[in-house]
Amino acid sequence: MTGTINHELGAEQLRSRIAAELDRTRARTTLLTDAVDETDLMRQHSPIMSPLVWDLAHVGNQEELWLVRDVGGRPAVRHDIDDLYDAFKQPRKDRPSLPLLPPEEARAYLATVRDKVHDLLDRVPFTDRPLVADGFAFGMILQHEQQHDETMLATHQLRSGPAVLGAPPPPEPRSRVPGEVLVPAGPFTMGTSTDPWALDNERPAHTVELPAYVIDAAPVTNGRYREFIADGGYDDPRWWSPAGWRHRTEVELTAPMHWRRDGDGWAYQRFGRWSPVRDDEPVVHVCYFESQAYAAWAGRRLPTEAEWEKAARWTPAPVGPAATRGATRTRPSSTRTWGSATCGRRRWAAIRPAPRRSACTS
Repeated sequence: MTGTINHELGAEQLRSRIAAELDRTRARTTLLTDAVDETDLMRQHSPIMSPLVWDLAHVGNQEELWLVRDVGGRPAVRHDIDDLYDAFKQPRKDRPSLPLLPPEEARAYLATVRDKVHDLLDRVPFTDRPLVADGFAFGMILQHEQQHDETMLATHQLRSGPAVLGAPPPPEPRSRVPGEVLVPAGPFTMGTSTDPWALDNERPAHTVELPAYVIDAAPVTNGRYREFIADGGYDDPRWWSPAGWRHRTEVELTAPMHWRRDGDGWAYQRFGRWSPVRDDEPVVHVCYFESQAYAAWAGRRLPTEAEWEKAARWTPAPVGPAATRGATRTRPSSTRTWGSATCGRRRWAAIRPAPRRSACTS
C-alpha cells in the first residue's frame, strides 16, 4: 500500500480513500493486461507464472469472495468459477490447461464485481467487526490486487516477443549512499498492532532481541556484483553452499537473469528492451544461492528478516570514516520499498557482525 490509514479518518474520508485506491490499482491492472493481445493473455510465458488472464480473473474472484459475499452478504456473481481461480487448488503449471474465462469475459466479470463493490462501499458501516473495522477487508483486497500487479510485471519481464511496456528512466540520484551502518545490540519492536491494514503475517507487534551487527547502508549495486563476476565468483565453489553450487551447475548460472555480455561490459533486458547495465542501480534477478555466494565472497552474509526490519525502522550510526567526521546519520531503505518493481526477485543487502571497536553508537 501507499500508506497507513489514519484511525482518526471519518467514515466518509475513509470511503473516499478506499475508492481512490481501488481506481488507482485497477488502472494499473488494466494497463498490464491491455498491453498485449488475447493470445498473449492466454499464454503461459513461464512455467513458474500463470497466464495473465488467470491473474486477471483471480483478482476479481477474490474481490467477489471477500467483499461482495463476506462483507456485503450478497449473492454470488460467479460461484461456478471459485475452484478454477483458487490458488491453493490450482498449481501454476496446470493453469494453462484449465477452462479459463477468455479475456473479454474476464474483463466483464471484473467490471460487474467492481460495480457491486462500489455500491457496497457507499453503504457499509465501518463497525468494530474485524472484517470491516477501518476498512480492513477493502485494504486486504487492494493489497492483493497490487501483489498480482507485481506478479504480472514479472510475467511481462519473462515473456518473449515485441516490447509492450515502457517507462521513462528514473531520476538521477541527488546523492550516493555509501558505506555501512551499525545497528547496536538490543531489543526492537517487530511487526505491528496498530496499522489497520496490516496482514496477519505482520501482526502482532512483538519484541525481538538481536546482537549488534553492521549492514550495508543501501542495497548491493550492479557495480559491486560485477566485481564478483569479474573475480570468477561463478566459477569458484568456495563461495557457494553445496546446494547452491549444485543449482549453479545444473542451470548453468553465469550472471544475473536477463544479463548478457555486451562487448567489454554487460547489458540488461528490461521488458523486452536491452540497455547497458548501470553500476549504480541495485542488482536484481539473482536467486537466493547467488545472493548467498556474493555475500560470502564479500566477507558478509545475508540479513535475517528481523535484522533487516530493525535496520529499516530507525537510524543507526555510520561506521568507518563517516563516523569520525560527524556525518549525518543514514537511514537504510524502508522494507516496504523492497520488491516494488523488481519483477519477482527482491533486492538485498549484505551484513557482517559488528566489529568490537564499533560496539558503541557514538
